[in-house]
Amino acid sequence: MFTASITEEYKVFNDCVHGHVSIHPLLVKIIDTPQLQRLRFIKQLGGLYFIFPGASNNRFEHSIGTCFIAGQLINALRAKQPELEINDRDVLCVQIGGLCHDLGHGPFSHLFDSLFIPRALPHANWKHEEASIMMFKHMVESNKMLPVFHHYGLNDDDIVFIQEIIFGPLQGVPSSSHWAFKGRPESKSFLYDIVANKRNGVDVDKWDYFARDCHHLGIKNNFDYMRLIEFSKVLAFNGRRQICYRDKEVGNLYDMFYTRNTLHRRAYQHKTNRSVETMITEALLMADPVLMIKGTNGEPKRMSEAIRDPVAFTKLTDHVFTLILHSDDENLAEARKLLERIIHRNLYKHIGQTHPEEQEHVDTVLAVHVR
Repeated sequence: MFTASITEEYKVFNDCVHGHVSIHPLLVKIIDTPQLQRLRFIKQLGGLYFIFPGASNNRFEHSIGTCFIAGQLINALRAKQPELEINDRDVLCVQIGGLCHDLGHGPFSHLFDSLFIPRALPHANWKHEEASIMMFKHMVESNKMLPVFHHYGLNDDDIVFIQEIIFGPLQGVPSSSHWAFKGRPESKSFLYDIVANKRNGVDVDKWDYFARDCHHLGIKNNFDYMRLIEFSKVLAFNGRRQICYRDKEVGNLYDMFYTRNTLHRRAYQHKTNRSVETMITEALLMADPVLMIKGTNGEPKRMSEAIRDPVAFTKLTDHVFTLILHSDDENLAEARKLLERIIHRNLYKHIGQTHPEEQEHVDTVLAVHVR
């Protein structure tokens, strides 16, 4: 029987994918901030909710799920390999990185950073991880959380480490010539593979959203991340420690990438989804000069400008869809008509697809406005 001193600050979340998950008190305090709670109102699957009735999952639960699996993996490595010298601070930082890695997603998730921003700000070269760092800093500052972090044993290097987990090496942060990271030494390089693995793409972010998206889309998922964790081990390769998996798990890893392929083929790249997301994007572009969000010091910001203003970005969620749809503003008339077409299922028609050679970020050209 657990004593109150052990459990009094922990909270248990009943997750539809992972079951009952126990959350560290510092993670609970992060969850209870406006910046994290904002993710309740951002669809994980963007416009797919208009095609798959079950695709209602949000970034909020995915963030908690990623945090949970990150804890499962790092604690498994810690138990099996004490020589890695994984400490409590490492575990907590990796979990915070998993919890906060998607703070920078805009309305309808990848629609915002892949379709809207490139057209609203063609030369911005912006990605949501930048906003995740901005929002993490804003969360710590605006909620006066630095003393809370210190209370739980984290220091300034740990704050840098969390940001590196989310984004990668940070500009302006001094590092050694051969090791680009500042938050942890090269001997703990494997810690950077857990949440967002830039080396081979096998990371807990994918493990959660594969399981979660399949659950909500009704698509079978044969990949077993718990089994993969059981057969994980840190080994040195080319002088650097990396997370590796038993050779007999090659079939399980194959299932992981096959699940990814299936999700893209049957859902993410669904032709009707591309039509819906094109229409939402065009509506947002029409509304961008009109809709203003109060930002830092009360200064009004466009949606496209909010990516540089954490106060405005905190207020930017999927609610912009209904804001435009139910607006009486004549300046939003064209955007409103476009969204009304989505509601009435009068969608752009798919006439074919191509793969442009010169535009590496454009996979398909799908929709035309059929009047």
